Parts: sequence; structure tokens; C-alpha cells
Amino acid sequence: MADEAKKKKWRMHMIDEVRGLAVVCMIFYHAFYTIGFMFKVEWGVTLVDTFKPAEPWFAGIFIFISGMACNLSKSNLERGVKLGIIALGVTLVTYFRTPDFLITFGILHMLAICMILYGLIGKYLLIIPIWLGAVLNVLIFILLYHTPTGSFGIPFLISWNFPQEWYSTNFLFMFGFPNETFFSSDYFPLLPWVFLFFCGAFIGRLIPKKKLPKWMAKKHIPPLAFVGRHALLFYLAHQPVIILICYLVQWVMAMFMQTEPK
Repeated sequence: MADEAKKKKWRMHMIDEVRGLAVVCMIFYHAFYTIGFMFKVEWGVTLVDTFKPAEPWFAGIFIFISGMACNLSKSNLERGVKLGIIALGVTLVTYFRTPDFLITFGILHMLAICMILYGLIGKYLLIIPIWLGAVLNVLIFILLYHTPTGSFGIPFLISWNFPQEWYSTNFLFMFGFPNETFFSSDYFPLLPWVFLFFCGAFIGRLIPKKKLPKWMAKKHIPPLAFVGRHALLFYLAHQPVIILICYLVQWVMAMFMQTEPK
């Protein structure tokens, strides 16, 4: 019984910490975006432009770790359906409350479909060796990274253009083929990101086997681990909180300007 209790308590805390760091980075980036584009503050736009090259990196870390977490879930199918409902709610809220910043197919939509896919085919992937599956997925991810902009391969090295017809429909945006009229203020199509997710899922098979380094199971930065364990809650709550803070700051500054002696 003691061994079983110990097994249940065992957790890769560093994975939570890295996921928490990715969430914190996303929160700051979205705060800059809100300040710059929703509240029209110039330094916010400057910060968005400055940190924009880093955004795919911390989003990628979040997606990769979400893939790893598939190996710790009792039902990825159920998990994906629940997240899909939440993602649909995000679309509806942005459609009615902030239509200029509509999220049509964001990171939550993509993760929900990835979880459902893994729930359906994950057991069949067990025949593929961990490292072979991980390497193949990361290579495909690299080759497909520029799918939304129309190309396949590695720019300046070797690449081909996808058929333009694929980018002229209204139905292929979720796969990475948006047309000219498509808009989503948060856009993470299945191509290429599903392959980074599945790369994480393959590496995550090492977790139940306890084959990852032992130091990853230790707590290093507890606050980040807390954020990582409650990543979805922080992700859903941070944008309304940011907007509320911006309105409060705007109101305080307006009151200060009115009471300032002339």
C-alpha cells in the first residue's frame, strides 16, 4: 500500500514548472497585445513587435508539454471533448464581446483536436519506438512549419509551394490553409502544430516508466509549478483580468487628469 501511495504521489514537477513558465510568457505577451491594440497604447505595440519572434517558442513548449501529459490522462478523448467545448466558448465570447479580436481557431481549439486524435489512435502508436516517433514528428513539424504561409520544406534551403487552391476555400483554415478573408487573433492550425504535440506524446511515454532524469521530479520553482498545474485556469482567466486592469488604470488616469490643478 505504501509503495502504491508513493507511486501516486510521484510527479514530474519540472514539467509543471516549464509549462508554468510558458503560460506566464503567454500572459505577458497577451498583456502587451491588449495594451497595444485594444487600448491603442504605442509602447504596447512596440513590446508586441519586440517579443513576437519568441511567441512561437513558448507556445511550442506549451503544446509539446500538453502532448507529454497525454500519457498521464485516464481518457484523452474525454479530455479533448471538454477542452473543445471550452474552446467553442472562447470563440462565442470573443464573437459577441470583442469581435475585432475574434478567436476562430486558437491554441485551445488545436489542442482539443490533438487530444481527441490521440485518444482515438494513441494505442496504435505504441508499436512505434519512442525515439523514432519523436524524431519523425519533429522533422515533419519543421517541414510543415510554414504551411499557413503557403510553403513546405525549409526556407532558403529547399521548399515547395502548396497548391493555391487549398488557400481559397473557407473550410481548410484549421489544417493550416487559411484564405485571404480568414481572421483569428490567436491562430494555431493543426499543420504544423499537431506534430509537435505528438512529438511530446512520444517523449511523454517515458514518464510512467520513470525513465526521465530524477532531478526533473524535484520542485525547483513552486510558484511556476502551481501555474503549470492549473494552466487552463490561468489561460482562461488572464485575458479578462488584463482587460479589467487596463480599464482600471485608464479610469484612474482619467480621474487624475480631471483633478490635476491647472
